[in-house]
Parts: sequence; structure tokens; C-alpha cells
Amino acid sequence: MKFIHTADWHLGKLVQGVYMTDDQRFVLQQLIETIERERPDAVVIAGDLYDRAVPPTEAVDLLDELFQKIVIELNTPILAVSGNHDSPDRLNFATKIMEARGLHLVCQMKPDTKPVVLRDQHGEVHFHLIPYVDPAQVRYTYGDEQIRSHDDAMRAVVSRLESALDPQARHVVVGHAFVTPGAVPQENTSQSERPLSVGGADHVHAEYFKSFHYTALGHLHQAHFVSNETIQYAGSPLKYSISEETHRKGFFIVEMDRDGTVHVEKREFKPVRDMRRIIAPIEEIETHPVCEDYVFVTLVNDNPVLFPMEKVRAVYPNALHVERRVALPTGGASLEQGAETGTSRREADPVSLFASFYQEVKGIPLAEDKQKLFAQSYADVLKEEGGAV
Repeated sequence: MKFIHTADWHLGKLVQGVYMTDDQRFVLQQLIETIERERPDAVVIAGDLYDRAVPPTEAVDLLDELFQKIVIELNTPILAVSGNHDSPDRLNFATKIMEARGLHLVCQMKPDTKPVVLRDQHGEVHFHLIPYVDPAQVRYTYGDEQIRSHDDAMRAVVSRLESALDPQARHVVVGHAFVTPGAVPQENTSQSERPLSVGGADHVHAEYFKSFHYTALGHLHQAHFVSNETIQYAGSPLKYSISEETHRKGFFIVEMDRDGTVHVEKREFKPVRDMRRIIAPIEEIETHPVCEDYVFVTLVNDNPVLFPMEKVRAVYPNALHVERRVALPTGGASLEQGAETGTSRREADPVSLFASFYQEVKGIPLAEDKQKLFAQSYADVLKEEGGAV
């Protein structure tokens, strides 16, 4: 059995006010070309097809174009789940009708979800599709009041799958979650990944997937394996923030033998434009050759620069961000003007940010009960937008 593992397309993504749709079409066309050459048995998409619950028309058209090409023209099944950026209700429309043509899209958690069964010369491979769901949804679906965290929810879902596994088949999980060894925080996230929960209780233990021959994950944008090479994040197809500057974007070709042993090969995308950081004085930047890359520029001039963005864009027309680093009088650290800085407020945990604001305004710490109230209110607002915290 040979299948392609990809994830986190985020169609309709805006980066610093720039739509990435054309860039996404460019790299995903490379995926189409690979499918034409490799003729895999399936394409697995592990969530976040769209970047928002209500995507722009261009993003919907692009997804329709890609699905038609893969499923109809190339006769290759797609096995996909919704992610925390998607609207499960919208993506779930007409899924029963589309399954007959080979598009298997699971967006809502049900107590009796059956695996998608594909066959090769060695027998059956069962694909267990687990969409992103809030712990409260799993708690309600299973009628289990003990489910409170994402880890609790995944443990409950997987234990039900394990109880019904066919020992004669090979098994693949497709999921969208924050999976780490030991369910503890890891330093492999980026600024473009939305937190799955307020307060950080979003990590899932990798050991839950040890009964499966391969686990295809989405949510984290850097491709990597968790605990062992049978639990993989494919990563996003493009860099969606400057924090992903060093990522090597691509997808996996997974081959599974008759015993369920997998061989994973990474194929890299070649973007039409790179995304990178430039740190230099404006005089040096003006000597660079004209380049179409998306750049985040830090000017190290001692004196203010007039019309910095205009000057930078004369060389880098697609520059996304310009800031100036100013040395403090003490000669120690530096400040960056006209931009977000380092691990800025924009990256902070919402509860911590509100608590800091409250203390700054009121002069007293935010009580624990008020922190919980804010966290719940914040979560409710995001859910009303169609997304997930």
C-alpha cells in the first residue's frame, strides 16, 4: 500500500495582509504531478484544509479544483479530516454522496464511525479518520463526564478504535492534534498555529497510537516524527510565518508492506517565493539584486530611515514587514520600532495577556475565578466564529 500524507494546506491564508492562494496553487500543483507519476493508492490530508471557518471564494475554488483533479481525473481516493481552522459543518456537506466517488471527508465525531477500508495485494488497510473535536464534544458524544482535556478525548477515541481493530488488517490513523512524547509542551510550534485550548491543556500523549502501523498527523507546521517514525507530522506546504523560516516544506510518500512495516520518504515543495528574514542597514539592502521573496526586514541603521518600506520594496517588491532595531543607551539589548518584537504580546497566551492588562489597569492581580471566566468567554467567541481555540 502506497499513500501520500499531507496536511495543513490552510487555503485562503493571509500573511501580513497578503493572500497566499497563488503560492498555494503553485506548490499543490507539484503534489498533483507527484500523484500522476507515483499513482498512490490514496492521498491523506490531516486537517486544516482551509485557514478559516468561512474561507474566501478563491480558496473554495482551489480546493474544488484540487479535489476534482485528484479524485475524478486521477481516480485517487482522498482520505481527509477537518482541523481546528476548518468549519466541520460546512466541510461535512454532501460527504455521503462524495464517498461513492472516493472522497472520504470526516468532520464530525460520531460514536460509531467506521474506518475507510482500502485493499492491496496483501489484504485490507483500515484508515481511521479522527477529526479535530473539542473535548466537550467527545464528552457529549461518548457520555463520559471524565473527559476534560484534549488528552482525555484522544485517549477515549483511540481506546474505542482499539477495541474493534481487525487483527488481520493493517491500521492507519489520520488525526489533527498536538501530539508529543509524554503529552508535554515541545518547541516545534510556530506563530501561525492557533492554540487548541486556552491555557495550554492541548497536548496529547503519543503512546495512544502504538497499536497502529502508521499515524498521519496534522496541526504542527514543521514536519517531524513523534517518539518513533510511525507517528508523523507532514507539516504545511508553505511557510506561513517568519517563525517557520528554517522549515523544509513538503509531504510524505508512505509505503506499507504486508506486515505493516512502513517506509517514509519526504518530498520537498519548491515555492515560487521563499520567506526569510533580512537584517542589514538600508544602504546595504539597496545594493541587493531585485528579489521576489517574502521578506521580513530589520534595519540596523543608527538613525531613522525615511520611507523605509518604500525603499525596501524597491529591491524586495513582496516585502511583508520592516522594522528598525535601536540600541538602548545602556548598550545592552535592543528595541525594534514599528513592529511586533520577539515573543511579543501577539504570541502571548490570551489569558496571560488579559491578566497582565488587568493588573496594569487596575493595579491588582486578576483573581483565579475571573481568569477562568475570561478563558471560557474567549473560547466561546472563537467557537462562534466557526473556529476552535
